[in-house]
Amino acid sequence: MQTFDAIIIGSGQAGGPLSHRLADRGWKVALLEREHLGGSCVNYGCTPTKRMLASAQVAHSARNASRYGIAVSDVRVDMRKIRELKDEVVKSWRSGQEHHTGSRPNITLFRGEGYFTGPNTVEVDGAELSSDVIVINTGTSPLILPIEGIEGVPYLTNRSILDLEEVPKHLLVVGGSYIGLEFGQMFHRFGSRVTIIEFMDDIVPREDKDVSEALREALEAEGLTFQLGHKVTKVCQDNVGDIHLTIEAQDSGSSTLSGSHLLLAVGRKPNTDALNLKAAGITSDRGFIPVDEYLQTEVPGIYAVGDVNGGPAFTHISYNDYQILFHNLTTDTEKRSTADRIVPYAMFTDPELGRVGLTEREARAQGMNVKVGKIPMGYVARAIEMQRTDGLMKVVIDADTNRLVGATVLGVSGGEVVQALMTLMMADAPWTTFYQETFIHPTLIEGFFGLMNSVK
Repeated sequence: MQTFDAIIIGSGQAGGPLSHRLADRGWKVALLEREHLGGSCVNYGCTPTKRMLASAQVAHSARNASRYGIAVSDVRVDMRKIRELKDEVVKSWRSGQEHHTGSRPNITLFRGEGYFTGPNTVEVDGAELSSDVIVINTGTSPLILPIEGIEGVPYLTNRSILDLEEVPKHLLVVGGSYIGLEFGQMFHRFGSRVTIIEFMDDIVPREDKDVSEALREALEAEGLTFQLGHKVTKVCQDNVGDIHLTIEAQDSGSSTLSGSHLLLAVGRKPNTDALNLKAAGITSDRGFIPVDEYLQTEVPGIYAVGDVNGGPAFTHISYNDYQILFHNLTTDTEKRSTADRIVPYAMFTDPELGRVGLTEREARAQGMNVKVGKIPMGYVARAIEMQRTDGLMKVVIDADTNRLVGATVLGVSGGEVVQALMTLMMADAPWTTFYQETFIHPTLIEGFFGLMNSVK
């Protein structure tokens, strides 16, 4: 039995930096990783997808150069080269993770899938480890719905689609949220015909209806097509390789869609099946590991961080989990918690969706007396000058406290711009701090002038 100050299962954006910082404090750390260091973000999430999105943006800009008075011809997409460029940046980030871990003698790296043998013990590849501090950072995997016939069809996930060396002729996407929309628009810009099937009546259904409708209209104008309010009930592949989906709507019966490739983008499931949580005394919820505001499970000394705990599934939230847990494990000052965490996020479509805090629907559901401000991006001088007027800006305000409780920027650089609004929430400042203030002209943030004037 090998004893450690901490055992960390998974090297994602919480587990990796936590192992490094604890080791720097003199802790003896066991880091378990069954695949590549860096987790999903580095290997098949943020890093590779945003690299490929950049290529898709260039292809789109080149095809539409005439809008800006520029003549461009013979635009061709080389998927093999795009894949090579993606692999280069992944290898670079991955090697950095290897260096950070390998350069710390206090970290013992175990390559394998660990599982609990008790509340303080873990086994990995035949080695028995023990610690009073165990951190689970095993992340999530693509959710595969039990659609009739799915086991006989070569479907794609967010991982396997990254390695395509050809542009699909017609990509069928099941799921109209983050993964489905980002990949759908990306491959449309590479040259694919794209159809997105969504069970709900709106894409990105967690957002307010005006936001989802504005995004759908922008994507439709670009050429993507949608089947909303439809459920996929059956899938098959014919003898020439085409894939056929049977889809059903509540009020219009069933129909068939056919395409060359199928992407499943309907959600994520936690990577907990192999952990043997029962041996540790942990009860999971649909596979996710419930934690308290300090990220501790029901078993003292065992923590779950990142996507596996069922919280907001974003890389920056995983990293913030690490920051909170590291503070609480290494200092005697007041504990940090997730209770009052402000959660910003973005969806990297074009227009880009930047969001923070509550939607209008969520605020009203909580019984808040709300004020709302909203303007189309077509009111923003900089967006007009860039010919990028799709989308809108929106703020949600608690009228009783004059505090901003949520903000949306659906537009060019929305993920960047919305974080300026987030500063009001971080500072607990009234929304009037930004009312009739001076912003640089012409910038996108200058749109806040009109946005705050629209509050009612």
